[in-house]
Amino acid sequence: MAGHNKWSKIKRQKAVTDARRSKNWARITRDIMVASREGGGDPSLNARLSLAVDKAKSENMPKDNIERAIKRGTGEIQSADYVEAAYEGYGPHGIAVFVEALTDNINRTVADVRHLFGKYGAGLGQSGSVAFQFERKGYFILPAAGIDFDDLFLLAADAGAEDVERDGDTFEITTPVEGFGAVQAALDEAGLKVEEAGLHRIPTTTTKLGPDEAKGVVKLLELLEELQDVQSVYSTLEMDDATIAAVS
Repeated sequence: MAGHNKWSKIKRQKAVTDARRSKNWARITRDIMVASREGGGDPSLNARLSLAVDKAKSENMPKDNIERAIKRGTGEIQSADYVEAAYEGYGPHGIAVFVEALTDNINRTVADVRHLFGKYGAGLGQSGSVAFQFERKGYFILPAAGIDFDDLFLLAADAGAEDVERDGDTFEITTPVEGFGAVQAALDEAGLKVEEAGLHRIPTTTTKLGPDEAKGVVKLLELLEELQDVQSVYSTLEMDDATIAAVS
């Protein structure tokens, strides 16, 4: 399982610009609003909201911004009505791509996504056309420095994690969706720093491409990520060291 989500590492390693920070804040704001709308505005009683708020804090999002986003979600402040949407298709060289979005304009979002797929010689598929190639899992990344693998494995396993593996200078923990909260609480109680946490779609199989072929796929993934309404992008591209070296 280790290394399956190197796409996340590539994104984190890129230079953080004001434009990228603005995009990240907008994405997190939408997630907070939807979480608040569906589960209420108290993070202690709303696991999805708690996760979104933690993500906002990790991105240095001001407290006032977080509170306004919650109030927009609960209806205390009037705002646009965002809905969740998913788009599936095959990218260059048959790589399966799954896109998650939060949008206040479905027509705009699907047009933007379809345009990028078409630009790279790919196409959107029907709902379910690639979803079966991914499993929904809880996912954590922790810096490995100062952490004993055996201690972390026991802690995570006791809390319900499925897998703990080392990938370079980080540990990756995967959990069932229903076990995400318990593992998150265990890591928090142990005082362990988490670099990334969330519910991800993990590919059940991956496809390895040559460096030049992989570049085209990664470019599509990056452009999809930059779209206004897109929250997350997943693919079955195998991100090994050679691929990362070629695209970084």
